[in-house]
Amino acid sequence: MERSNLTVTKFILLGFTTDPVMQLVLFVVFLGVYSVTLLGNNILIKLICNDARLHTPMYFFIGNLSFLDLWYSSVYTPKILVICISEDKSISFAGCVAQSFFSAGLGSSECYLLAAMAYDRYVAIANPLLYAQAMPRRLCVCLVVFSYTGGFLSAIILTSNTFTLDFCSDNFIDDFFCDIPPLVKLACDVRDSYQCVLYFLLAINVIAPTLLILASYLFIIAVILRIHSTQGRLKAFSTCSSHLVSVTLYYGSILYIYSRPSSSYSLVGDKMVSIFYTVLFPMLNP
Repeated sequence: MERSNLTVTKFILLGFTTDPVMQLVLFVVFLGVYSVTLLGNNILIKLICNDARLHTPMYFFIGNLSFLDLWYSSVYTPKILVICISEDKSISFAGCVAQSFFSAGLGSSECYLLAAMAYDRYVAIANPLLYAQAMPRRLCVCLVVFSYTGGFLSAIILTSNTFTLDFCSDNFIDDFFCDIPPLVKLACDVRDSYQCVLYFLLAINVIAPTLLILASYLFIIAVILRIHSTQGRLKAFSTCSSHLVSVTLYYGSILYIYSRPSSSYSLVGDKMVSIFYTVLFPMLNP
């Protein structure tokens, strides 16, 4: 890390385009998306807090997901807005470390939280009469705490390993934030041990929650198939359909970005996919 600090003191975020007109258009688009994200998630949180009928485990998790999305979007979008309208595209080394840390921590936490929500949906459909007893407040709080703890412990491991790489003199990041793939592209030499760390974190933060979600939905499908009424089946499935869509979109984009070897990173394609799960996804959740 000492060598990295001596070689690179700041990074230049290239963003999306150098065309001033397109930059202004992108600024308006991202400002609109960010405004809707803030409004939608804040309204959800306020409704859940103020309406006693929504003080259930399902809405407890939805409220925490909205809070996480507010934080998650705010890690990226303000900096995107700045680089769209400012001639200064730089971000300090410390700022890049902080952005990567919170990006990894919040992203991993969301993976765990979505897995907890899948389990909650299974309990609600399998045992509707015992739902409140099977998902007590203490268990819900523990699942949320575990989600954040696991996510930020992983972020510490990933960030410390990434920023101990030896970066070469080139400090141009072909992206709109300090993401892992473009940072790895700047490294003089990527050790095999670093790639092993990435695969380990991918396994515990993405693959393991994915397997838990798949298992939950297999049990959900089994329960739904035992319901004789078509209307009952549709009602049961409707309680988890939106969560299933969110899981598919979020996990699909994450796996696309981080499951490949560093040698096969495509920065142009990855940039477009990154926009989806960092900026658009927090707006779509509400």
